[in-house]
Amino acid sequence: MLGALVYSVEEQVASLLPVVARYVAAALVFIIGLVIAVIARKAAERSFLRAMPRDVANIVEKLIYYGIVALAAVSALSVAGVEATGFLVAGSIVGVALGFASQTVVSNFLSGIFLYIDKPFKPGDAVEIDGIGGVITDITIFSTRIRTWDGIHTRLPNSKVFEATIRNYVGNVVRRVEYRVGISYSADINKAIEVIRRVLEEHPLVLAEPEPMVFVEDLGDSAVILNVRFWAPSSHWFQAKAELLKLIKEALDREGIEIPFPQRVVWLRGVERAEVIVSREKRTGSEDSA
Repeated sequence: MLGALVYSVEEQVASLLPVVARYVAAALVFIIGLVIAVIARKAAERSFLRAMPRDVANIVEKLIYYGIVALAAVSALSVAGVEATGFLVAGSIVGVALGFASQTVVSNFLSGIFLYIDKPFKPGDAVEIDGIGGVITDITIFSTRIRTWDGIHTRLPNSKVFEATIRNYVGNVVRRVEYRVGISYSADINKAIEVIRRVLEEHPLVLAEPEPMVFVEDLGDSAVILNVRFWAPSSHWFQAKAELLKLIKEALDREGIEIPFPQRVVWLRGVERAEVIVSREKRTGSEDSA
């Protein structure tokens, strides 16, 4: 009786050993996966993630970590003898449902990463995006924030920013300023060009290279059109544009060079004949009254 009991216990222990071994192996696989996930996250942080914005780096770290952990969990279940196909199918269904529900969020996230790689602007840049102009105040993984020229804070989804035409006004260190200045036909063109050149050369914000240009662009209806072009630092572009136009006008006035306004000469047919008829009618009326 005792021998049968011992044999039964030994038989049960022997049958449990493979199961325990599978579970132990599964636990080891999962633990090794966790260790690999931690190492991979730290390695990524020390290499390419350090140059990324903090919020982008955090998201990428979590994707790396939890992606490896998920693979370790599936591998551990397989080692333990658990059929993982059902979990994979359920996970796929949930993933598809979440994908449809959060496609806008994912689009903004991916666009934020692409914007980081492309770097079309940075905080503090004066830009125009999709017709909205202003200064970039913040760039996150999901949106870009702009303070418009009139002080309104505007949030743009990164997916819209990535697809839009972007004009960065300070992307280059210098920008060109251009005027069209009209002078009268009776004015001395060479003198006017010399006066404008002198104003440009004396202003501290006008760059010597590229050299400023002043030339006759067109013969307009009421004036000779001079094209004035010069380059200024992007950070002082608006200041230079505003100041130089005023200084050019004042310099031309001092030299007696007229900036004409639009004029039209109108010829009226039959005016002389009408005046003769009116004078005759007046004379006839005076004779009748006499």
